Amino acid sequence: MDEKKWLTEEFEANRAHLRAAAYRMLGSRSEAEDAVQEAWLRLSRTDTTGVGNLVGWLTTVVARICLDMLRARKTRREEPLEAPVHAGIADPANDPEREAAFADSVGLALLVVLQTLAPAERVAFVLHDMFDLPFDEIAPIIGRSSAATRQLASRARRRVQGLDETPDVDFARKRTIAETFLAASRNGDLEALLAVLSPDVVFRPDATAARYGIGEMRGSTDVAEAFKGRAQAAEAAVVDGELGFVVHIGGQTRIAVTLTIADGKIVAIDAVADPERLRQISYSILQD
Repeated sequence: MDEKKWLTEEFEANRAHLRAAAYRMLGSRSEAEDAVQEAWLRLSRTDTTGVGNLVGWLTTVVARICLDMLRARKTRREEPLEAPVHAGIADPANDPEREAAFADSVGLALLVVLQTLAPAERVAFVLHDMFDLPFDEIAPIIGRSSAATRQLASRARRRVQGLDETPDVDFARKRTIAETFLAASRNGDLEALLAVLSPDVVFRPDATAARYGIGEMRGSTDVAEAFKGRAQAAEAAVVDGELGFVVHIGGQTRIAVTLTIADGKIVAIDAVADPERLRQISYSILQD
């Protein structure tokens, strides 16, 4: 069979799945269709010879497109929410029972809750809890470590279940840990750094952030040594809904860092310095 024809048939066979995934992430039928169409355009321009799992590849592409759309929407402070007309997404001819279950699961109430999540939280939750993707596969999509991705999905799950995902006391405790980390970094206090870092903490910078002198590493000793004496230009902040800090260089925000905190320890540190990604990130400086 001609390769282009085979790709077209495979894409069409999975269109309903991709559209459902995009709709759950975006909450908009029109945007879901746009995301799926963009995925098709990228597929048509890609050499898929080395792609072993086309469905997984397409799901990843759609997720990345949706994440970009969510971040752009957040930057514009627009949150379109459409009442779910399931016939526009489901295809009963394929599997009526499955589509009926889908219609029940993607209700307006769920979409309203999903709208309150940060973009990375939403994508992590949808891909893991609704489509069973492993955290190791989701992490590269949202640009976080596997540990951070797990925490994002867990927090989103609590929100969806109607639980308060960041009670005031929990937020205050995590803020204290984040500020302790920053102070210890500025002061070069190795012992204080080790006290707030998990033994298997992972630091993962994007390619641009790595140019500032710290590459990807794992383990509290190495991470503490790397951050000792740094953070002089950092300010504690809430970054895309997570505690962290931003670094100013030359009067401009150059690096945004998120801290994943679990059981009283920092388990993951993710740094973003790519200018395009920085424009998509929202943050607010924590005031005393």
